[in-house]
Amino acid sequence: MIESRCGLICSECEYREKTGCKGCVAIDKPFWGESCPVKSCCEGRGHEHCGQCADFPCEMLNEFAYDAEHGDNGRRIETCKKWQKTPAINPLKS
Repeated sequence: MIESRCGLICSECEYREKTGCKGCVAIDKPFWGESCPVKSCCEGRGHEHCGQCADFPCEMLNEFAYDAEHGDNGRRIETCKKWQKTPAINPLKS
């Protein structure tokens, strides 16, 4: 199941319960700011997740994945690679 645009596993996120976050695929605005540039980019290109993008993994996704404070050492990128093998059910594409 696709839980996020960037490959983050929302069901394992420590902030989900603390903030009442429903996960990025179900929200317009993240709990941590006005917008998420990765989510905006992915949805703007009509993708269900970043792994569907021709530019995957892009510089922006790499910065998120390897951020010293909130990154996950590239785990989200590996998740998107797994999702690439999953048939898309994409309500964003018409």
